[in-house]
Amino acid sequence: MNESTLHSHIYARSNALRLGAGELLVGPGDDCAVIKTPSGDIQLLTVDQLVEGRHFEPGTDLDLIARKAIARSVSDIAAMGGHPDWALATGVLPKGYPTANALFDAMSRWANHWSCPLIGGDIASHSSNDHPLTLTVTVGGAMPEGSVPILRSGAKPGDLLYVTGQVGGSFESGWHLRFEPRLEIGAWAAKTKAHAMMDLSDGLGRDAHRIALASGVRIELDAPRLPISHRCNDWHAAVSEGEDYELLIAFSPSHPMDACPTELLGPIGRVIATESNESPGATILDPHGNSHDASSMGWDH
Repeated sequence: MNESTLHSHIYARSNALRLGAGELLVGPGDDCAVIKTPSGDIQLLTVDQLVEGRHFEPGTDLDLIARKAIARSVSDIAAMGGHPDWALATGVLPKGYPTANALFDAMSRWANHWSCPLIGGDIASHSSNDHPLTLTVTVGGAMPEGSVPILRSGAKPGDLLYVTGQVGGSFESGWHLRFEPRLEIGAWAAKTKAHAMMDLSDGLGRDAHRIALASGVRIELDAPRLPISHRCNDWHAAVSEGEDYELLIAFSPSHPMDACPTELLGPIGRVIATESNESPGATILDPHGNSHDASSMGWDH
């Protein structure tokens, strides 16, 4: 079973989730779960994992491993427009792992850097030393006063799509280890009521398709307008490689872009209504005007 099929199963089985206290506003299927507490506060919750050999290569600098472990979950908070408040971490270590103390010291430093101190967690060990190091980080956050979470499901026909940086070449450049979660621009997008937003971890093509499915719309991306890394040979590689950790944001054409705290790149595409014989989804128009299905352009674990 691939990742997309498993996600669909999880989403279908989660429609009737109920909390013992508080209210579940957003369950599985977005960058964060969103909970309304009994006191009325809005809480953001996300969890992500980092697996040696999959998300980083053996021999990667310990500080960069720790940084990425924290940053991946912080990026999910940014994609809702929120701010991180605390973190939990677990690690499954190879037997006899010699630098455990240094690893978790580094994770603590990076958690503090993004204002979400490590408040707990758990450690286990593999039965041998040939198993991969695996780290899991949960981050809790909240929304700035006056803002509501920006979901994947809010894109509307007529919206224009922007990204917060280049796509592609993340592994070749080392960006996947050094990216900066886009907390400031995510918070601005929420404050100014962007329509939809998500972080790009699995590739622009596949992730744009996810916004389209969640919103019930069609998305068209223009390959010649994509801000492609010079480390990519072509647009197809750029939208497929993943690990960019930029934000993809859908704005109304009348959105006040002049107040943006940093430069957005785009528009790179548009949102259009589905016709009666169409299903929601994303396509990419190449430089010759040919249309390509984007749903498989990206990671599927």
